Amino acid sequence: MSPAPPPIPVTVVGLGADGWAGLTAAARSSLSSAEVLIGGPRQLDLLPAAECPGRRVAWPSPLRPAVPKLTAEHAGRRIAVLASGDPMFYGIGRALAEELGPHALLVHPHPSSVSYACARLGWPVEDTEVVTVVGRPVARLAAALYEGRRVLVLSAGAASPGEIAALLRERGFGPSRMRVLEQLGSEREDAYEGTADGWDHAPGDPLNVVAVDCRRDPAHDGPRLGATPGLPDAAYEHDGQLTKRHVRAATLCALAPAPGELLWDIGGGSGSIGIEWMRTHPSCRAVAVERVPERAARITRNAAALGVPGLRVVVGAAPQALTGLPAPDAVFIGGGLTAAGLLDAVWAALAPGGRLVVNTVTLESEAVLAERHRRHGGDLVKLAVAHAVPVGGFTGWRQAMAVTQWSVTKPATETRTDPEPGTARGTGTAPDTDTKEKDQT
Repeated sequence: MSPAPPPIPVTVVGLGADGWAGLTAAARSSLSSAEVLIGGPRQLDLLPAAECPGRRVAWPSPLRPAVPKLTAEHAGRRIAVLASGDPMFYGIGRALAEELGPHALLVHPHPSSVSYACARLGWPVEDTEVVTVVGRPVARLAAALYEGRRVLVLSAGAASPGEIAALLRERGFGPSRMRVLEQLGSEREDAYEGTADGWDHAPGDPLNVVAVDCRRDPAHDGPRLGATPGLPDAAYEHDGQLTKRHVRAATLCALAPAPGELLWDIGGGSGSIGIEWMRTHPSCRAVAVERVPERAARITRNAAALGVPGLRVVVGAAPQALTGLPAPDAVFIGGGLTAAGLLDAVWAALAPGGRLVVNTVTLESEAVLAERHRRHGGDLVKLAVAHAVPVGGFTGWRQAMAVTQWSVTKPATETRTDPEPGTARGTGTAPDTDTKEKDQT
């Protein structure tokens, strides 16, 4: 019995605004021979019927869940999927590779809108920040705003330039120069520009990219935000439940975020640890667990204001609220340390090499950390910060509450287990839910 033939790979073809005319001979051949053509209505309309006789199927919405269903429905046929520009750059190619496997694809890339835009602007691609707001909140742009930085924003539609201008003004970047590039690579290519402060252009073509030359308004009264952990405390809306900037910087250093990793921020308070974890790299993810609904809402507002609206907020008390969460690469506990079973639950959830960092200001919680330090090792330190304040006509030091911090890496000899949160052996009886450093200045 002869072996079954290998499955026919799905061909993915990148299209520019110039459609069929801009394709290579190989890409045209793939489309002409395809039995099924899958794409958005605009993309399908760019293909000449005489050259591409295959059955045309428009993507449903939402798109991602439809990928396995459509490919299974047309299995055994020659399928060509249409993408905008480079399919592997914020395109359908990623979803297809994740669903079908990278070896199941044959990709014909086209120059992306970023390549076209940088060519028109004279900006080096490698020095240009790219932010997409396609299917994502425009608030994501806030994390990329720095004086002198060049940013390209992949728009969601005709309204995006106005929304971007409004965000720039709100974040103190009103003097930034904006240039909207429409229909890049087509005969209808056009551009217009202005500053965010004076933006009065009506919505134009929905197929556009926005170039932002960032300039900060020196008169803006908001705090200057740097690229490293330890943002000014004034950057956060809070009720006193805030890990202060010097302790926060040390905490993020101990957590050691890396691209693509997930953090559990337990006892989120104002969300500062999870927010600054996510600001270290666009692929970093975080879940903030906060039992007080008002604080949970505040975390959401802070995350949007600081450019990481993707921060997930779970309202509930740990460890019960941890049930069903994706496994973390690192865990920070800033509140609720003495809740029964919490430390056991998060230790069990961590994979070997995962990091746990715990901050506390109470003697009861400090005793718990001392016991865990004896059991698991790691670093147990006390962080003390004093601020210079007026003392009559002189200046003296005012000590903030000292913070005890335990940080530890789970050794490779231990494995992750799946505990039932709330059922593991307890670490105490009275829940210590407010262990974040308050306004002690």
